[in-house]
Amino acid sequence: MIPFRLLAFSLLGFVLVLATGCAGRSGTAQPQELSDARPVAEQNPFAGANEPDPRDDPFAGANEPDPQVDPFARTNEPDPREVADQTPAPAPSSPPETQSDEPLDPFARAEEGAGEEYDPWEPMNTNIFEFNRQVDRFVLKPVAKGYNFVVPDLVQVGISNIFSNLRFAPRFLNNVFQGKIKGAGIEMGRFLINSTVGLAGFFDVAKHVDLVTPDEDMGQTLGFYGVKPGPYLVLPLLPPFTFRDFVGFVGDVFLNPINWLVVPIIEVNNVPSVIAHQNRMTSSLIQTGSRVGETVNERSRNLEKYQGVEEATLDLYAAVRNAYLQTRAKAIRE
Repeated sequence: MIPFRLLAFSLLGFVLVLATGCAGRSGTAQPQELSDARPVAEQNPFAGANEPDPRDDPFAGANEPDPQVDPFARTNEPDPREVADQTPAPAPSSPPETQSDEPLDPFARAEEGAGEEYDPWEPMNTNIFEFNRQVDRFVLKPVAKGYNFVVPDLVQVGISNIFSNLRFAPRFLNNVFQGKIKGAGIEMGRFLINSTVGLAGFFDVAKHVDLVTPDEDMGQTLGFYGVKPGPYLVLPLLPPFTFRDFVGFVGDVFLNPINWLVVPIIEVNNVPSVIAHQNRMTSSLIQTGSRVGETVNERSRNLEKYQGVEEATLDLYAAVRNAYLQTRAKAIRE
């Protein structure tokens, strides 16, 4: 019993000593708090300045994984229901392409063939184009240069106006065929004014009174009624065509009364002409001479233009073809 009482008294004394020490510390804490309440000027202004604030660290916690996020969760796996809703329906299978044994349609649209530039006769066209180019290089161009040196520009423009005035009838009739009554009226007015005041068409007086309309031909009329252009076509000593435009070119020859009333290359029974139908040689010479004269005159007026195109173009055949097809398509749309 004595040791147990001795141990109890020892523990009680130890507790009293601890209580006395804590009370002493709490008594000295009050002056410390008062000492901290000194003026701001006496405090250290740089205290804690170099201690970074954890909230200002932009990378704080960047590498600490979020305990609520499972790093092994398959976040990219779509919802099976959404996949079922977004799965496109299978495209209908197209029948295999088979080579058609049908003959070539000369009036096939450009879009139905080899794209916009429908040129299935390109090998033949290229050879004829090169032939025409050599004729131009060694014959027509030198003659045009000499012609340009002798004939003034004003005269060249007047000759071009005369030939344009002589083709009034096909332009007028094609306007009528297309229902362009205003265009037909303008063509009639141009012909009357230029044939009288303009001295047989040498001066384009009608242009100065705003009588101007786009030229219409049989090829445009056929296109107006839906005839397809057909393949691109190059013929010797002639301008480029499509098959449709070549048919229209022949049709315009028949529509021009000069060809069967004045210098007949078309014989019409019981229809008189200035040059008798029996003098076919004379008519042929006049027609050929006028055609050559007009060609030389036009080549002379465009010497610099053609020269620039030849120098700036790598594939002259393709450039001429594309320019012609685009120009004709625009003329038919208008």
